[in-house]
Formats: sequence, C-alpha cells, structure tokens
Amino acid sequence: MRKVQYDSPGCDTRSNRSLNSEWVELTNTTRNAVNLNGWTLRDESGHKYTFDHYRLAGRATVRIHTGEGRDTRTDLYQDRRAYVWNNDHDTATLRNDHGRFVDDQSWGHRRGGRH
Repeated sequence: MRKVQYDSPGCDTRSNRSLNSEWVELTNTTRNAVNLNGWTLRDESGHKYTFDHYRLAGRATVRIHTGEGRDTRTDLYQDRRAYVWNNDHDTATLRNDHGRFVDDQSWGHRRGGRH
C-alpha cells in the first residue's frame, strides 16, 4: 500500500464527494501486471472491498475510494454511503484471492500493538 487518506478533508458530511476523499492507494512496483480479481481490502471492523475483474498494470497506481463512482483504470469505488476508515486508528489490509496477506498500513495505534 502506498498511502491511505483516512480523514477526508473538511466536515464529515457523508456526501459522496466527502466519501470519495477517503481512499487507499495501491502501487504495483513491479514491471508485470497483477490480476487483483478476488483480492480484498479490509479495515479492522471487517468492512471489505473485493476487487472484481481488475488488472493493475506494472508500475501503476490505483486509488480505491469509499463512495460511489465509475471505475476507471486509476480509480475504483467501493460504492458505500458511510465512511470505512477510522480517523483515530485503523488498519487497511490487502489480501490476495487465496486470503494470503499481501500488505497493510496502520495509523493511530499505540506502541506495542493494535487496539
């Protein structure tokens, strides 16, 4: 995972614009494309986004937005109407189509472990 924008700028209004300002960015650092079909992105509360028919090109980046939108090569949408990522602490975890851990990113956790 390259970056997580877990606290959308401005007031948390649950507007689609505000929801889409919350996102996770994934970057494929290899030269080869990766088929993400069936891969999952999950928070600590169990909210899960499953990639559907998406191939991330080599050396490419994709943003997975929380709100609604039209998927493109560089932007995917979870089509949710509520925030996923907690502002105070959370962990975004990426797993492959076999459920194996690939990567994660945490924020706001105290030393010595997650809450």
